[in-house]
Order: sequence, then C-alpha cells, then structure tokens
Amino acid sequence: MASHLPICVTCGTQYGAPRPDCPICEDERQYVPRSGQQWTTLAELRAGEHTFSIEEEGPGVTGIGVQPKFGIGQRALLVRAASGNILWDCVPYLDDDLIGEIRELGGISAIAISHPHYYTTMVEWADAFDVPIHLHEKDQQWIGRPDPRVRLWRGGEHRLADDLTLVNLGVHFAGGTVLHWRDGAEGKGALLSGDIVQVVPNHDLVAFMYSYPNYLPERPSIVRRAGELLAGYTFDEIYGAWWAAVVRGEGNEVVRHSVERYLDLVSA
Repeated sequence: MASHLPICVTCGTQYGAPRPDCPICEDERQYVPRSGQQWTTLAELRAGEHTFSIEEEGPGVTGIGVQPKFGIGQRALLVRAASGNILWDCVPYLDDDLIGEIRELGGISAIAISHPHYYTTMVEWADAFDVPIHLHEKDQQWIGRPDPRVRLWRGGEHRLADDLTLVNLGVHFAGGTVLHWRDGAEGKGALLSGDIVQVVPNHDLVAFMYSYPNYLPERPSIVRRAGELLAGYTFDEIYGAWWAAVVRGEGNEVVRHSVERYLDLVSA
C-alpha cells in the first residue's frame, strides 16, 4: 500500500503525489475550510485514533465506516450479491484487520463509486483485493490518483453482472451514478444511491442537490431525467450515503413522489 501518499483532511481524497490544493474541495460542490488546506496520509491515520467500523445495514448489505468521523463521513457498502461481492462507494481508512474482516465476508470482486467525493483511497482498496474500479467517464477529471485498475464506462447504463447495474443519473456530478441490485431487499430490488439520490432524515423522501454543504439545488431538468430513468428499475429499498440512511419499503414510490415534490417547489 502507498500509505505515504497525501490525503485531503476535508474530503478524504488520496492523490498520487504531493500538491498544494485539493481540486475536489476547491470546486463549489465542496469547500476548503477557513483554516486552509490540510493533509494527512493513510500511515498517519493508522497510527492515530482512527479505526474502522462494520455493521449490517440490511439483507446482504454490510456498512463499512471510519471512526471517529474523517473527511466527509460517508460509509461504504459491501453488497453480497450472488454474482460476487461489490464494494459500493469507498472510505479513506484501510488496514490489514479490515481487509481480513472483508475477506471473511467473501472478499470483493469489484469496486464501483457513485461520484468523486467518495473516491478517497480507492486505489488502495483495489490493490488490496486485486480488483477493478468502475467509474463513469464523465468524472474522469476528478481522479486524484490515476491507476490502471480504474475502468471508465460510458453511456447511461453499465451492467456489472446479471443482477447488478450501474445507472448514470447525472445528479450532483455529470458522472453521478447509482447501483441497482435486482435481487436486493430479499428479491424486491434495492437501489444504492450514495448521495446522488440522498436519503434524508424523513425516510419518506429523498433529495437531489448539486452541492450539499453549500445548499445549491440540482437543476430541474436533471432531476426530472433522473426520475424518468429510475422509473425503469424496480427497487423496494434505497441505501443512502450515511449510517442507517435507508428507505425500507416502497422505494420506487418514494423516488417518484420526491421528484414530483421537488419540481413543484422549484417551479413555484
């Protein structure tokens, strides 16, 4: 593992070489704190107070997070699909103990990530499990550590296996992607959405934002298209970016209602 490479403290992105700035945080969808740009490394995270946490989030879905909170604070999800385990999204922390626990759960056959805020130490993970990383080509410019393991896909849909499909919605980022697991939720279908489709505290709704920390709403045309695309997939559950951010039932209806409500509000 290249544990000496710089990691942005604010967003958790690892870069392939030292640099003065973090382009992801300089972008208006993120932010540089008033204290200025700060860096750490994976070696420093391991030597400090940080560690990992693993918890079941639903049938066949295991959450993987960092404690205490680091960077944006998302948790990744290990999807234990019949076609092979997929790591959905990523977190900055990784060590030998975490690798061992994931291997006991069946390992990882591939990594897929919703958008650049969650790229973090994706190459470290890919190296540890000897697997590819699937990213949408529209977000190529945000890759902080280019690597041969990164496989760029294009278009609106990319099938990883018969039961797993990546769908480009274009929300939040041009390459903003969700993962549809046909057999998730005990056969009723599950949508893993990161914060492309954000599960909010009221689990009867989801949100669509261009920038979450800066409160910039997503463009209505993008949200409308996302709703139309998702109407073509069946899913009962929706797994968002945070611990326990899960819609546990009627996922299609929650998205349909949320898109309708959003468009009503922004056009009022």
